[in-house]
Amino acid sequence: MGILVNIVAAEEGELEAIGASMHPLDEWSGIERRGLDIAKLATLHCLLTGDEFEHAAILHEPVLVADEGAWVLRIDDEARARLAELDEEALTQVAYELAATEAYELEGWPEEEVLALVLDLADLARLAEAQDQVLFAWMHPLLT
Repeated sequence: MGILVNIVAAEEGELEAIGASMHPLDEWSGIERRGLDIAKLATLHCLLTGDEFEHAAILHEPVLVADEGAWVLRIDDEARARLAELDEEALTQVAYELAATEAYELEGWPEEEVLALVLDLADLARLAEAQDQVLFAWMHPLLT
């Protein structure tokens, strides 16, 4: 079973609406990826902030479990801010380090896919900061 993930920029108070949505990208600005999970998001958080993995994993636990089976996580503000402030060279370095981590390497994520993810997340983080929004990750299991 895989996981479909929509990461969206939204107002803090829109958490429940995101959880109730069947496809948040229809309603909010964001990106879609398959195969992201809490461990992968926590690993990115660690590279961006220097936090320990256990702390990052706790920060990325679901804040809402919807009746439809979706989980919603809130991307930590510090990680969002780091994504928004880093330049392309620094983001590229983060992406290559991320691609070499166990969380991404074990599932065979190509470096270029990890780089595209990090760059897309940085663009979304900049949009969220400009609009005084937060980032939420909507995760829904895929039946395969």
